[in-house]
Amino acid sequence: MTEAPHPLEELVRAVREAGISDERLLQALRATPRAAFVPTGHPAHAYHDVPLPIGHAQVTTQPSLSAMMIEGLDLSGDEHVLEIGTGLGFQTALLARLAADVVTVEMWPDIARQARRNLARQDIRNIELRIGDGSGGVPDRAPYDAVIVSAAFPEVPAPLAEQLRFGGRLVQPIGPGGREQVVSFLRTAMGLERRRVLTPAHFVRLQGRYGFPS
Repeated sequence: MTEAPHPLEELVRAVREAGISDERLLQALRATPRAAFVPTGHPAHAYHDVPLPIGHAQVTTQPSLSAMMIEGLDLSGDEHVLEIGTGLGFQTALLARLAADVVTVEMWPDIARQARRNLARQDIRNIELRIGDGSGGVPDRAPYDAVIVSAAFPEVPAPLAEQLRFGGRLVQPIGPGGREQVVSFLRTAMGLERRRVLTPAHFVRLQGRYGFPS
C-alpha cells in the first residue's frame, strides 16, 4: 500500500501548483513546519493552503500567496529585508531562511509575542521583531534590499519607498483593503518603478500614520 505523503509535502505541492518554481523557496517551505505557526485551535488546518484568523480582525497570509510575494522579491540569500506585518511568524521564518536577516514589525503586542515564541522554538535567530506602526518602516535599520508589506493600501507609503536602497525590491498589495493587486516594485533613481502584478488578492488594511487610520 502506498504511504500517504506528509501534509507538509501536500502544502508544498499546492504552492508549486500555484506557480511557484523557486527551488530555494520550496526548500524553505519544507524546512518550516507551518503547524508551529498557526493559532491555537487550528492544528488541523496547518497544512491547508488557506488563511487563518489570529485576532484583531487579522488573518495569516495564505501560504501560496506568501510564496508568490516572497518570490517577487528575487532573494538570493544576502539581503537585508524589512517585513511589515509579522503575524504569527510563518512568512518571517521563510524570509529568514532565504535572506541574510529580517527586520519585522507587528502592530499588535499579543500577536508579536506569539510570533516571537514561535520563531524562538524553531531556533530562527536572524530576525529583529519590533512592535509598532509598520507603515513608517524602521528607519534606524535602513536601507533595505527588499521590503514586503502584508497589508493593503492604495499606494506604497513614502517612508517604505525611501528606506529601500536603489536597486531594491518591494512587494505590496495595492488597493483599498479587501480587493487588491499584489504588485512588485523596483527602486530606481527616479523613485519606485512598478514592475508587474503578481496576483489579485484580498488583504486586511494597512493601519498607521502612513496607512489607514486605526
